[in-house]
Amino acid sequence: MGLWAAVKAEQLGLETLLVDRQMFGQGASGGLLGALMPHMPDKWNEKKQFQFDALLSLEDEIASLEAATGMACGYRRSGRLIPLPKPHLRSIALRHSQDAGASWKQQGRQFHWHVLEEPASAGWPAASFCEAGLVHDTFAARVSPRGLIAALVAFLRSARHVRLAEGLDAERVDIATNRVVFAGGESTVFGRCIVAAGHRSFPLIEALSRPMPKAIGQPVKGQAALLKADVDPALPVIFLNGLYVVAHEGGHVAVGSTSEDAFADPYSTDSQLDDLVARARAVVPALERAQVIERWAGLRPKAIDRDPMVGPHPDHRQVIALTGGFKVSFGVAHRLADAALDASFGREMRIPASFTLENHLEVASR
Repeated sequence: MGLWAAVKAEQLGLETLLVDRQMFGQGASGGLLGALMPHMPDKWNEKKQFQFDALLSLEDEIASLEAATGMACGYRRSGRLIPLPKPHLRSIALRHSQDAGASWKQQGRQFHWHVLEEPASAGWPAASFCEAGLVHDTFAARVSPRGLIAALVAFLRSARHVRLAEGLDAERVDIATNRVVFAGGESTVFGRCIVAAGHRSFPLIEALSRPMPKAIGQPVKGQAALLKADVDPALPVIFLNGLYVVAHEGGHVAVGSTSEDAFADPYSTDSQLDDLVARARAVVPALERAQVIERWAGLRPKAIDRDPMVGPHPDHRQVIALTGGFKVSFGVAHRLADAALDASFGREMRIPASFTLENHLEVASR
């Protein structure tokens, strides 16, 4: 999110300092999966509309980024397949198909939630998981997380208005002096401070707030794997009971991901990832002998109200949150960055009310 905010600041001509405790993109954004999946099309609301608009606009945002940098981000509107292993799921899927017809359309484009009898590509997924057929969602997409991060960083390294600083760990935000103080004692002054430090944003923001009975957010560990397999990179994302199988360019297939609230080591992989890979091999026979070439683990920021956390602190409006998002960050980060910059100018943010920092603080104070 911080990278997108810096890109937007550069486009606006704002003098900006972007700081990271390590190399840019080495946190949760540096993972493997890259699935860009919309909310279910039923019970349409403001939050679902925001995500739909963001996922739709991301296609053009990435195209502009690729044109500016000459780098590929691995974006493809590949769609999504959801196997229906039980008969009652088909009835639900058929209702969702009607919902998508009403909700998934904009700018002359219509996206669909088709209910199919069998996969278009044999074995993707295995027919044994599709007793009642399967859904083909034509709106979902995927991106290479590391490809997108690399392009954002490349754009910023040639920026005129944005300075980059890696290896500075923000320890606290000093409101009295409008300075960010880093581990080691260094500091920098700010006019507006956008806090986009992933799960590390939560304690920085809590330190500026009145004592609350609950934390405003927590890190959630995720594990994923990258397999080498000779599959078509245009194949849709497969989603089944929390399992994602994502075909990427170069004969790579990403598998993920766990969601662990409790963990001993945030950056190690274990038997939980082994189980995911085994499930993926069962769902996609082409992966049965595929080599695992990378195992990854990292921490994602989950705000107390699960939604993204964006906007000015109600008591210190020069400090602006840009975090949370948990599993949807890649699809909406560019739009949330717009909102954070609107807040820095004192303008109204065009986001759902549940996304605001003020809402999350209120939930934590109950």
